[in-house]
Amino acid sequence: MGAQQKTQRVLGNGGRGVAPGAVDRGAEPVAANPESESPSACDRLMEEVCERENLKRALKRVKSNKGAPGVDGMTVHALPAYLREHWPSIRASLLEGTYKPQPVRRVEIPKPDGAGVRKLGIPSALDRFIQQAVLQVLQKQWDPTFSDSSYGFRPGRSAHQAVAQAQNYIQAGYRWVVDLDLEKFFDRVSHDILMSRVARRVSDKRMLKLIRSFLTAGVMEHGLVGATDEGAPQGGPLSPLLSNLMLDELDRELERRGLRFVRYADDSNVYVRSERAGQRVMAGLKTYLTGKLKLKVNEAKSAVARPHTRKFLGFTFSDRVQVKRRIAPKALTRFKDRIRELTQRTRGISVDQLIGTLKRYLTGWRGYFGFCETPSVLRQLDEWIRRRLRCFFWKQWKSGRTRFQELIARGVNRNLAAQTAGSPHNAWRLSCSPALSKALPNRYFRSLGLPSVGSS
Repeated sequence: MGAQQKTQRVLGNGGRGVAPGAVDRGAEPVAANPESESPSACDRLMEEVCERENLKRALKRVKSNKGAPGVDGMTVHALPAYLREHWPSIRASLLEGTYKPQPVRRVEIPKPDGAGVRKLGIPSALDRFIQQAVLQVLQKQWDPTFSDSSYGFRPGRSAHQAVAQAQNYIQAGYRWVVDLDLEKFFDRVSHDILMSRVARRVSDKRMLKLIRSFLTAGVMEHGLVGATDEGAPQGGPLSPLLSNLMLDELDRELERRGLRFVRYADDSNVYVRSERAGQRVMAGLKTYLTGKLKLKVNEAKSAVARPHTRKFLGFTFSDRVQVKRRIAPKALTRFKDRIRELTQRTRGISVDQLIGTLKRYLTGWRGYFGFCETPSVLRQLDEWIRRRLRCFFWKQWKSGRTRFQELIARGVNRNLAAQTAGSPHNAWRLSCSPALSKALPNRYFRSLGLPSVGSS
């Protein structure tokens, strides 16, 4: 019997004894009243978590997501073998309400805008698996009740949809934005407030205890475990769903006030017709967030402004009659910085390795930012990337003799090749010279497999 079959056989034991139709009875109606919490009447959620099919899907997702090991050092590749040996006791502890997660491992990564670091909490592979299994059960019930204006970490919803909706509001005449940034949201979520919201929807006391135990498991940093009395560590599968639950109350308040808004995780934009209305909304929301949810607005990053002066999910918008999606200036700066880093000659890599790395990065970047409506900007980026590559080749050829020979071999006449190889100008200036343009034309880079960001 194969390893996967053995794992499925062990996990399959978890589904025995589950009442038929438990999923249906626990699910909240899709057409739920948005003002109500639609609490679940099901107190057998843990049995649903331990169902065979749910566990198989959770294991598959955790393995596909890969991710770094937690405090115990176990990789996701080692998880199936561990489950084959220990799943019966793990399942028993879940059903008895005694399962204790391990502390998360603290990892700090630079923020995209360069302003400090973002603190992640990496759970162990086992805890990620269990969180994923819990997520699949709870998300199925909770997600249909969330606001239509919430787009982050939800099935069938995306950042592109959020940006497009923001564009629609601006086009419709709501040309002022209340740009709300919550200060260290994931670090400062009140456990008591969050758990009170969970308890409105979950009656299974084992599930409530398990979720709180994930919140309070502690953080290992520099070899020491510290307590966590607030916050929902970023890094685990369950945190995004819990953040959406916490901020669903903000969504309902905005809807109650009749406001047009778009929220993606903790990034909220409210669109209004005038600056005065925006200032009034900002003041009211600060009071609401502080008093009701114990959350603080980041004064430095929040503002009432024209949308073209602000960025939203990496995009901004043109200030014209016909509103167009544009790539935010900071996103363009980050892109160029990354390309410069990848095309440094001092990295000591081959052309094939360079093109392979660029291909992966450019394909992913184009998949997201290709959503902009400024094709001329993308064409300019393509030209700039090719200039960077011509610089890379020119520097790699090093000596004047090698440069001359390479130019001749690539079809440049001897006089032009000699003139260019002996030029005192720097590589960047020469990168758009006639000789290098002929020796390294656009079609040459296409033949290497370099993708264009300006076309699919």
